[in-house]
Amino acid sequence: MSMATILIRYRVRPDRLAEHLTLLDAVYAELAKLGPPGFRYLTLRLDDGHSFIDVAMGPELPGPLAVLASFRSYRADLEERCEQRDVAEFTVRGSYGMGE
Repeated sequence: MSMATILIRYRVRPDRLAEHLTLLDAVYAELAKLGPPGFRYLTLRLDDGHSFIDVAMGPELPGPLAVLASFRSYRADLEERCEQRDVAEFTVRGSYGMGE
């Protein structure tokens, strides 16, 4: 089964960082409660503290994210919280210990 993959890079405005982290934590809490099979979601926070990389993988995207109330809240004003945002689809060329 092939996996759809997407990578999102963004930088959060310093004055919106605490709000962003709270909303992001709610998404992960709801995903943990739902436990969607075959779906993977990873958020990396870079060393500057305001830049993030999200990676979503699943049989279909956006997968379960679209139905999560927490994700709808997270996305509601994401563009306003971010100074910069880039989205890219990609193919995994190689992986060790990161799933299929």
